Amino acid sequence: MIKRLMLAAALAAALSGCGMFKSPSKDNLEPPAELTEISPTIAIDAIWSRDLGEGSAKAGLRLRPAFGDGRIYASDIEGGVYALDAASGRELWRAEIGEAVGSGAGFGGGVVAVGGLDGAIVALDAESGNELWRTEVPSEVIAAPAVEDGIVVVRAHDGRVFGFAANDGARRWVFDRGVPLLALRGNSAPMISAGTVYVGYDNGKAVALDLKSGSLKWEQAVAQSEGRTELERLVDIDGEIGGSNGEIFAVTYRGQVGALATDTGRQGWSREMSAFGGLTLSGENLYVSDQDGSVWALDARSGASLWQQDALAHRWLSTPVFAGGHVVVGDFEGYVHVLSAEDGSIAARTRVGDDPIRAAPLAVGDTVYVANSDGTLAAIRVGGG
Repeated sequence: MIKRLMLAAALAAALSGCGMFKSPSKDNLEPPAELTEISPTIAIDAIWSRDLGEGSAKAGLRLRPAFGDGRIYASDIEGGVYALDAASGRELWRAEIGEAVGSGAGFGGGVVAVGGLDGAIVALDAESGNELWRTEVPSEVIAAPAVEDGIVVVRAHDGRVFGFAANDGARRWVFDRGVPLLALRGNSAPMISAGTVYVGYDNGKAVALDLKSGSLKWEQAVAQSEGRTELERLVDIDGEIGGSNGEIFAVTYRGQVGALATDTGRQGWSREMSAFGGLTLSGENLYVSDQDGSVWALDARSGASLWQQDALAHRWLSTPVFAGGHVVVGDFEGYVHVLSAEDGSIAARTRVGDDPIRAAPLAVGDTVYVANSDGTLAAIRVGGG
């Protein structure tokens, strides 16, 4: 198993193998922006909050919850997997899988799947929480599995992507793609659309695979790896990718954000952008938090800037999401910031504990589900202006 290195972001140095998240107050070359008083223009309603185990603790993981059939499915690093009523937060079931969990939950077709730091893949019945099957892959899994059309797709940290039968865990296929020795601590979760699996890689490339067979449809660079050292050549795709109207969209670290045709991988527009996380697509707009803590709105058709909000500079922002007509993003102190989708102005703010919000919030209509690193999961309703 290849020994992976984690980049201490914003520093020209790397830490070998430890895989630990380091506080932005210690690591940033620039101090985080101080939050100033705002005059809220919309209401934020706290619906419920629950303590779910240890969360991701200090492992630097992004344990994003999943939604399906009126339920929220969540995980914690100590092996807990939870099903909660989305409206009330009431616990419906809890499963202890006996593995250190590395990924958020994936849901589809009545199956909940999680990946482990030791390579375990565990599938549970979404209704009861009973274990359906478990198997293993050769390296840790820190990206949420994707489940659709009877296939559980798992991206392992060593670059391999696996397709397992959702009913019994039989391996259907494996796609092997090497990864650079030096990479950020994170993996882009697979995205499934219309029978195709899209995966972003640490070398700045995106691939499209056939869901049933795992065969390669196309491979295309979102950003080119350039530079004299491995550190300079980092162009990871580490966060959420989006897709709509015959295109997928991805953003890289120290590279570009751009559009690729879903059928051929042909590159449409691209522009310079660097992000630790991913992006969100809503309508004809893309929303992304860059590595410096600016939140951007881009025209998905051309990549043109619609607005930029830099008041949250160096606050280690999560991937933004779109909810209730607004853009919602979390930061390293547990704050949730709600921005106007029209001009990026800060419309409201609340807080979910004191710990970092590393995973992208989960938006369902006007409700946002936010998980922070200490295991707090909160539901927040974004109100109108």
